[in-house]
Amino acid sequence: MNNDIMIGTWAWGSGYNGSKMVFGSKTDEDTLRKTFEKAAELGFLSWDTAAVYGMGSCEKLLGSLISGRDDIFISTKFFPGKRYRSGELETSFENSMKRLGRNSADLFWIHTPNELDKNLRAAVPLIKDGRIRSVGISNVSMEHIRQAEKTLSAEGLRLGAVQNHFSLLRNDQQSIIDYCNSSGVRYYAYMVLEQGALAGKYDAKHHFPTFSMRNLAFPKRKFRKIEGLLSMLRETAARYAIDPSQVPILWAREKGAVPIVGITKPSYAEKLAAALKVRLTPEETELLTAEARKTGIRQQGMWEPQ
Repeated sequence: MNNDIMIGTWAWGSGYNGSKMVFGSKTDEDTLRKTFEKAAELGFLSWDTAAVYGMGSCEKLLGSLISGRDDIFISTKFFPGKRYRSGELETSFENSMKRLGRNSADLFWIHTPNELDKNLRAAVPLIKDGRIRSVGISNVSMEHIRQAEKTLSAEGLRLGAVQNHFSLLRNDQQSIIDYCNSSGVRYYAYMVLEQGALAGKYDAKHHFPTFSMRNLAFPKRKFRKIEGLLSMLRETAARYAIDPSQVPILWAREKGAVPIVGITKPSYAEKLAAALKVRLTPEETELLTAEARKTGIRQQGMWEPQ
């Protein structure tokens, strides 16, 4: 099992908040099934999903793929509303488990810090009876992390993980990463490729599908600003004979994060496996950091707290 990487499935769902709406394209289920099989064969056994990815369709598809397997580590999430509702977390959890075909979650996230303390308290009985093996919080600040640790500690429990947006174009998390690593809390980084903006496939001339959320978040003018960074990614990849899309993933790993990498084709799993044999040097890591800083971009999702 490759513990340095978690495979993300945001681009797998359909319908509202699914792949077509967010990414502008949809991968057929047969290809996704082959992708899962290839990734698992290569040792990628940690998989991340969420109730809101395709509004349950992603969990349902992943559940069909992991049926009969007990070697797959499953991470999924509850998206709380702005107002706390008693029983909502447990209901969401049970619905997720039905779609995934599991009785318990290896890692269960509170997807946003809305009413964080109350929702953590609601998760406590599920943690204590073993339905939630580890609890995580996502899209959070250092203050949220300390609050969560205090709430869980009072129950004799520990925070298991933090999952935040972290990439070359959202590099403001180092103090949180360092704190997590020193405290035994796993730090997972999502959007390390900025939904494909740093993958090398797109640029100012070949940008995202017009009718997609990622095109709104990363329009053509931003691609013009990252031309120098994309060039450096290609140069770094060439030195190691890997695909440029893998360099931002290696960068995030060198910064102390566990990257969550979305893959939709078997070849992407193969590229990832090949790249993980590489370690960027401290000099390469810093050069990439400096080049990214020069873009002046701080990328942020519309769902993220300021």
